[in-house]
Amino acid sequence: MSELRGIYTLWQREIKRYLRERTRLASSFFQPLLWLVIFGSGLGLSIRSSTGLNYQEYIFPGIIGQTLLFTSMFMGISLIWDRQFGFLKEILVAPISRISIFVGKMLGVSTDSMIQGMIVLMLGFLIGVKITLPIVIKVIPLMLLVTLGTACIGLTLACFMDSLESYGTIMTFVNMPMFFLSGALFPVNNLPSWLQWVVYVNPLTYGVDALRIVILDGAYVSSFPLYMDLTIIIAFDVFMILAGTYSFSLRK
Repeated sequence: MSELRGIYTLWQREIKRYLRERTRLASSFFQPLLWLVIFGSGLGLSIRSSTGLNYQEYIFPGIIGQTLLFTSMFMGISLIWDRQFGFLKEILVAPISRISIFVGKMLGVSTDSMIQGMIVLMLGFLIGVKITLPIVIKVIPLMLLVTLGTACIGLTLACFMDSLESYGTIMTFVNMPMFFLSGALFPVNNLPSWLQWVVYVNPLTYGVDALRIVILDGAYVSSFPLYMDLTIIIAFDVFMILAGTYSFSLRK
């Protein structure tokens, strides 16, 4: 029970800290809106998707995937903040395991990312994407699966970083290629064969594809079967949770 209380307390702390930062909540609404309106409208005039969808509809699930990825990766910086301000030392001497500490922070970061993802999901009404209750029910667990793995990436990187500047540099180096090579902004079928291999090993590719299948609800011809997307995402989550807990246990 003490382990569960520790996980719950750390999860609750991450949520409260996120909700108290009003500027981040505001940016979670306006930044994706800028992508959809400016990027989607402007570039959509010069790009004709082969999917039969208008460009804004096509990139909408990709922008949700971007929000989940960027938020969860950025929130990994909280581990460095806790270390610099001494809070992490207090947690480490608490009577709970390091695995529980990592899981608590991972769930907190994932929940923060899902909140922002749900805010972006509601923007679908502005571009004509029908967001029904069955779609929302399907999207929530899918968002959780996507954010668990990406949150672990951020937290694992933070385990080996001692400064915010170093983490920011590495984070950009990781999340930008993952985003642009996930099919979020353009179909990946026509890419050169050597670049397609990079797309196929990118876990976000399958997250974005699964989001398109669920959100566009039959209007999108998927690149992969949904069961394949889910299998790869779950396998990636398990791998990153194991890698993240092991990396965190090595910290002195």
